[in-house]
Amino acid sequence: FSLLMTEALLMFSPETSLLRSFSRKAKVRAHWALQLLALLCALLGLGVISYNKHLNGKAHFGTWHGLTGLLAVLYAGGQCAGGLLLLYPKLAKNWTLAKLKLYHATSGLVGYLLGSASLMLGMCSLWFTASVTGGFWYLAMLCPLLTSLVIMNQVSNAYLYRKRSQH
Repeated sequence: FSLLMTEALLMFSPETSLLRSFSRKAKVRAHWALQLLALLCALLGLGVISYNKHLNGKAHFGTWHGLTGLLAVLYAGGQCAGGLLLLYPKLAKNWTLAKLKLYHATSGLVGYLLGSASLMLGMCSLWFTASVTGGFWYLAMLCPLLTSLVIMNQVSNAYLYRKRSQH
């Protein structure tokens, strides 16, 4: 989920995208496909975890990790639905395409940070801290932290600073 979301968001980066030379339309389609695949992976993971909890008689969504994970999956579903408005902007009457892009990008950033928070909370679980110790735990924790900073920079540079300077 995290890897696919990161790659989908970096698709539009002029510095880091693997598809730099592709047309905007091709990048949008690749972004859409990766985000949909990320959502499907998240839903599959949520289903597997819920089924495992059911089989073992454990409580569902009883931790901060579980709650933020559920919220991140629901948010990603809403974000994908909102992304359809960018594919079909005529459905969003009284909204300019520029505003739709801005809101989609900034709300996508919030969703990405929510997913990263869930991932980091999972790394604080008893199972993970018993399995991954020492410097490896810090390295694992550093990965979503650094990718979150990269994504925040990407969205800020692409939308927030540019839009603010145009007003």
